[in-house]
Amino acid sequence: MKTVTALLLALSLSVHAEDAPPLRNPANESVRHEVYAAIIKGLAYLEVLQQEDGSFRNPLIPAAAPEHPALTALSLIAFHRNPSGNAPFEPILNKGYAFLRSKVQPDGGIYVKGLSNYNTSVSLMALLNSGDPKDESIILAARKFIGAQQATGMLKPETDGGFGYGPTGSSPKRQHPDLDNTVITLEAIRTFAQQRPTSELAQGKDLNWQAAIDFISRTQNLTATNKQAWASDDAANKGGFVYYPGFSNAGETDLPDGKKALRSYGTMTYAGLLSFIYADLPKDDQRLTAALDWLKKNYTLEENPGLGRSGLFYYYHLAAKGLASAGVRELTLPDGKKIDWARDLGVKLVGMQNADGSWLNDTARWMEKDPILVTTYCVLALEIVHHQL
Repeated sequence: MKTVTALLLALSLSVHAEDAPPLRNPANESVRHEVYAAIIKGLAYLEVLQQEDGSFRNPLIPAAAPEHPALTALSLIAFHRNPSGNAPFEPILNKGYAFLRSKVQPDGGIYVKGLSNYNTSVSLMALLNSGDPKDESIILAARKFIGAQQATGMLKPETDGGFGYGPTGSSPKRQHPDLDNTVITLEAIRTFAQQRPTSELAQGKDLNWQAAIDFISRTQNLTATNKQAWASDDAANKGGFVYYPGFSNAGETDLPDGKKALRSYGTMTYAGLLSFIYADLPKDDQRLTAALDWLKKNYTLEENPGLGRSGLFYYYHLAAKGLASAGVRELTLPDGKKIDWARDLGVKLVGMQNADGSWLNDTARWMEKDPILVTTYCVLALEIVHHQL
């Protein structure tokens, strides 16, 4: 806690000492100060909840962190990316990395008993930041593990090419690829390639990239590139994405011609956008431009479009990551209004932070009543926002 208090006292110096990225808007300086303070307060909340074993654990859900090391890994990534640098947080990071190492399995995955691909992908991204030579063999094994999870020969061939939660301990309903796990896995693979460019796996030759692109395409409402019967170009859904081919967590809607369309929704549309970016799709590809068109048309910070408050904070996290990765600094909405999305999101999240530094959703779906998970989503989003402002 002393670490974070010192950073708050040095807030002004830290902000002004940081190298300004190009195109910085001087009008956003005050918001940047507020965003920085919110990041540090969020990390202070997380710091208090780090356990002796190095995990970050919600005391109301004592089994969550050991069972899902990804929750600890996400927190470690948030600490690593903070604008003050790593030095003040080294003890926190080192304890957390030790916890992740303790969850390495003989097959190279980093998990306890379930969701092996998801947990390994996020833990890999965290351990890539450790800088400890002893992690190299763990990192390489984890990278091989997630690469081997790409689906092939599925009973439903439309799901080939994607990634799911993994084969270990998953319930039957999770025995298939989905867009959420695909984006997380591809992000981990690209992060590995960026940080280990000389590795034999850096080029991703163990993957079928075209199959991955085809899978992502089959989760998009865009008939030009998705020939499945459910795909629709109706005005409300064209360009948006669903959870996996043939299923949307947002349900379906009746069209004027009597057909039904699977509803596109916010989190998965950002996940689709990011997945195409990680797969190196050209920026002018119609699938990318259609996704951005849907996001502009449905832009809001009041809800996760299509799902209300369900997954709202994951939506904020993916929105920041997606728009920044796409190189979008300003959104032009259909009515011509221009949105400085980073400022908009920064102001929104600062205003939603609780007095103790946490954030919390009042809707429990997808674990968003876990303050550690939700606070981590918000800190990660604000770290992106801070760099953009």
